[in-house]
Amino acid sequence: MPLLSIESNCSPSADIVKTASAKVAEALGKPEQYVMVRYTHNPDMLFAGTNEPLAYLELKSIGLPDSATADLSAMLCDLLNEQLGIATDRIYIEFKNAPRQLWGWNRATF
Repeated sequence: MPLLSIESNCSPSADIVKTASAKVAEALGKPEQYVMVRYTHNPDMLFAGTNEPLAYLELKSIGLPDSATADLSAMLCDLLNEQLGIATDRIYIEFKNAPRQLWGWNRATF
């Protein structure tokens, strides 16, 4: 049920999606079989008026605790810095806690 969306002006590294999936599962204590990661390469992005490497992320999950967002932010920023060379001050992350009844899967909701 966790969904990590990554949009960046950097071409993805060979294993960023797989690595991100494992890290999100571990950080949230969720089975990786429910984790979805999508990466969108968008060369038409600017941050602070420049097109230097940057990223916008959304992490959505059922039961996402507010108390976990600082650690998740650090983990995700470090991942993008290590994998893509994006400076951590050029990454925005939006966290969303999804109500179970508003998250569908396998012809039902959670």
